[in-house]
Amino acid sequence: MRVPSDFKFKNYLRMKKLIVSVLFVVCTVFSFAQKFAYVDTEYILKNIPEYNDAQAQLDELSIQWQKEIETRFAEIDKMYKDFQNEAVLLPADAKKKKEDAIVSKEKEAKDLQKKRFGKDSDLTKKRQELVKPIQEKIYNAIEEYANESGYAVIFDKSGSLTMLYSNGKYDVSDQILDKLGYTYSKRTDESPKKESSKGGNTEVKK
Repeated sequence: MRVPSDFKFKNYLRMKKLIVSVLFVVCTVFSFAQKFAYVDTEYILKNIPEYNDAQAQLDELSIQWQKEIETRFAEIDKMYKDFQNEAVLLPADAKKKKEDAIVSKEKEAKDLQKKRFGKDSDLTKKRQELVKPIQEKIYNAIEEYANESGYAVIFDKSGSLTMLYSNGKYDVSDQILDKLGYTYSKRTDESPKKESSKGGNTEVKK
């Protein structure tokens, strides 16, 4: 008996859909089979002495510069109060001269404040100078660890990614610290960790 051509066409469509479905399932399984992990860069940074030293240096500079600015504004405030007390007795030209001096001093203080703490400030540049090399060092260690351990993705728990739930067994922060060669204290806010594979370099995670 001759098979109708429309039957063959429908059969062909069914087979095509089946092949596409199988390929989709295979691709989905493959994607889920990829290894993934996450790190907590805030935790890593806190366990790096160079970072803590850099933060202490930045805090010291910030306090020093803030005092410098506050001193300038205090001087301007005194100048203004003195001017108010003398203004009645001063001739017009002397009065104008003192007003100009106060305005000039205030502008200098505001310019200094902007230079120290504004956009592209001295503090920002100093932070980049001190912290950026440490951040690059961490990134390189994460990249190296991911390649060695076969991870397709490593997220940053402390970054912009929102992690509503995280299982501690996928946290490889301690392994990154191992790779960087730093000694670190055991966590108090995470699930138990396994003992570090790097002998003598870290505390045992109980």
